[in-house]
Amino acid sequence: MASLSYLPPVKPSAIALGTVYNHAISLAILGPVFGETYREAQRANSKEEFFKSKEAASAASAWGSSLVGSGVQTYAVGALINATGTLTYKGAAYLGSLVFLASAAPSFISQLATEKRPLDQVAVTVLARVAETVGLSVFLTWWGTRTNPFD
Repeated sequence: MASLSYLPPVKPSAIALGTVYNHAISLAILGPVFGETYREAQRANSKEEFFKSKEAASAASAWGSSLVGSGVQTYAVGALINATGTLTYKGAAYLGSLVFLASAAPSFISQLATEKRPLDQVAVTVLARVAETVGLSVFLTWWGTRTNPFD
């Protein structure tokens, strides 16, 4: 049987609050999807018709995967904070920047260089991802991630 004892513990309240923080930022990015879903719900003749629609299914899928992803990302950042012994906001900002550079920066370079997306569209996404990484790590440092701060 595999053991999860090698995973660093993170304070449950930090995971919960970080998930809410990160999910709220993700919803800002997914706003257009939910806006279209809301307009479709208004056009539907009944609740049953709307809930059977493709828009409702895609919105629920986007919302659910965003929530799960936010929780996983929050745990990972909290675990990194604990594993590296980060105690200051400056250290948290550096750690969040490294997470941003490792996880999101390659896709933005690809969007600009290869896909030729408009700069303003990429800039909004970059700001959201910076808030999801750097902002999350600073927020978690402020809240505290250690289950026993005296260890």
